[in-house]
Amino acid sequence: MIEGRSSAANPNVAGVLHKWVNFGKRWRSRWFVLHDGVLSYYKVHGPDKLYVNQELQKGVRVIGDEAQKLMRKPRKHWNEKRPRKTSGDVHLMVASIRKSKSDDKKFYIFTGTNSLHLRAESRDDRATWLEALQAGKDLLPKIICLQPHEEDSISTDGLRKRLIEAGVSQGVIKDCENIILTEFREKVTPLQQRYLFLMNRLNQLEVAEKVELETTVVEESRSHEDQPQERDHGSESDSEEDNGKMLDAETDDDDDLYFDTAESLSGSFRSPSFLHRQLSADPLDGGDSPVLSTPRAVLPDPAMELFSQDYPIVNRRKKLPDPKEKEKGFSLWSIIKDNIGKDLTKVCLPVYFNEPISSLQKCFEDLEYSYLLDRAAVCGQMGNSLLRILYVAAFAVSGYASTDGRICKPFNPLLGETYEADYPDKGVKFFSEKVSHHPMVVACHCEGRGWKLWGDSNLKSKFWGRSIQLDPVGILTLEFDDGEVFQWSKVTTSIYNLILGKLYCDHYGTMRIQGNRDMSCKLKFKELSIIDRNPHQIHGFVYNKANKKLATLFGKWDGSMYYVNGDLATKPRGYDPMCEAELLWARNLPSDYPTRYNLSSFAITVNELTPGLEEKLPPTDSRLRPDQRHLENGEYEQANSEKLRLEGKQRRARKLQERGWQPRWFHKDIGSSTFKYIGGYWEARSQGDWSNCPDIFGQSLPDDGSD
Repeated sequence: MIEGRSSAANPNVAGVLHKWVNFGKRWRSRWFVLHDGVLSYYKVHGPDKLYVNQELQKGVRVIGDEAQKLMRKPRKHWNEKRPRKTSGDVHLMVASIRKSKSDDKKFYIFTGTNSLHLRAESRDDRATWLEALQAGKDLLPKIICLQPHEEDSISTDGLRKRLIEAGVSQGVIKDCENIILTEFREKVTPLQQRYLFLMNRLNQLEVAEKVELETTVVEESRSHEDQPQERDHGSESDSEEDNGKMLDAETDDDDDLYFDTAESLSGSFRSPSFLHRQLSADPLDGGDSPVLSTPRAVLPDPAMELFSQDYPIVNRRKKLPDPKEKEKGFSLWSIIKDNIGKDLTKVCLPVYFNEPISSLQKCFEDLEYSYLLDRAAVCGQMGNSLLRILYVAAFAVSGYASTDGRICKPFNPLLGETYEADYPDKGVKFFSEKVSHHPMVVACHCEGRGWKLWGDSNLKSKFWGRSIQLDPVGILTLEFDDGEVFQWSKVTTSIYNLILGKLYCDHYGTMRIQGNRDMSCKLKFKELSIIDRNPHQIHGFVYNKANKKLATLFGKWDGSMYYVNGDLATKPRGYDPMCEAELLWARNLPSDYPTRYNLSSFAITVNELTPGLEEKLPPTDSRLRPDQRHLENGEYEQANSEKLRLEGKQRRARKLQERGWQPRWFHKDIGSSTFKYIGGYWEARSQGDWSNCPDIFGQSLPDDGSD
């Protein structure tokens, strides 16, 4: 039964809607109340359920037969003063509403930080709810926009006239007027500030809502095509629910089935579609790019000026060369079945498995968001140690963003192969070298504005039939000019569906960032599971020496990272961390010229040979590697032939290393497990002196003992 169809006459409504919770609990009934532009919902089952009666719903129009039955249901030992515990609230001011095209009972509410998937009892009930929600949303701008101007229209003429009639002196009348005006301003000013905050929030969320809606429409249409027959209520799971584009805000429904309760996040994350948008084109370039996310960047503008004045503009390529040949097919299974359980570095794979980047260049990809370290350096100069380690943690995570959709392996460098990257537009100079063949170790060193980063990487890799597991061995060290040092190691990476299905990668494990002063950080990368609604999650904490949690970090390695001061576990029930969350990092926009390698816009630039650069490079630089260059140009036959030739040289490199070969630019101190840059490369480059650098891509390795 529907009481009254005119929502405009009474926009305050209530009723029962079915809300999608998670795969374990699926659709659950909730009591929804729309009042003054705020949609609140409550449990109607369990210990925290809401008891509904006519008294509680005075002035509210009730929608649906199920709601009417709930109100008439007798209750024993009911206490009218029992507190009503809300499970969630949605402010229509910053929400968009859309009905489902595949189900005439379902509709969605998006806020930019959260989404509700709802289902009414009938099509008519859905129409009534949508009409009421839209009416409540339409009223909000008219109500709120009056607030900033109310002070202008206030008048004390009536008060003055009455006081004069009572014989009150002019001095007392003036004092009374001042008291009234002062108290009025004290009441109105917070409302004005709140209004400005909400309007700013609304403007920022408009872009996010549009992107979210576009993505959801596409996915829903695909789901509708794949599943033409309607599912029954007990097993319904549209693509929007299956994909779980955002965590539900209803914290007491245990959305996260895999984290311990004390460690689980109670807030909502940005959807992957929104997270492809970056915070700005380059947060340190002094540009005017708009902030697209609700949480704001946390570095003060005066501090930004320290690093925003002298970055030159460098034009780099936007796409790879067009392929000159058409790729040929190959049998993946014939390669895999003979190599299960073997070390991947010992398996000869055709060039079709590679991307036109070497492992040395892959290390440089971790510096795509080097501006985070610039910010961390500034924060230290300003005495904000907590914000410094938060930016360091965001940087440690950001290096994984470029791996999303990357299913090809980088080229394994030759012994002694090097790579340099001089990026004045980022304020960094990077250098890396392959320093060991067995085990395969790559060392790197980078200098930025106020910091240095170095380390080495040894990947232990194995085939496991349907997947490849990559376990990193090595430590990254970050040192700021003021002497503060942080160290961390990377987490495990796996690539799945080698035989059947779509290839994808995942990162999981615990990353510990240790500092030499007062703070440290622990980040947990959640391992992906088959029924995961919200993949790629990360959460962690910043600790002081007393092991007290100073801040909580959360986000996704393929999207963005946020932080909230303190421990989320100590926040009150129903607390939404996105209300206070500060944005630390957001992923850059994808390339406008995608390739089958899924390289990011930044990765497309790392193998570029700009005019005049080749003459300055040593003969060991990865850009001069012939098989990699042929692959980039789409010359697959030549690339495969050159790869086989160079891998033959690699097999002789072990003997060369056993005879005492030493890397040219890195050295491992006695008792140390880490290679460190010994200097001299950039000086040799400026002089053009590469006399000590052999032509490793030539026909033979120097001093390899071959005839």
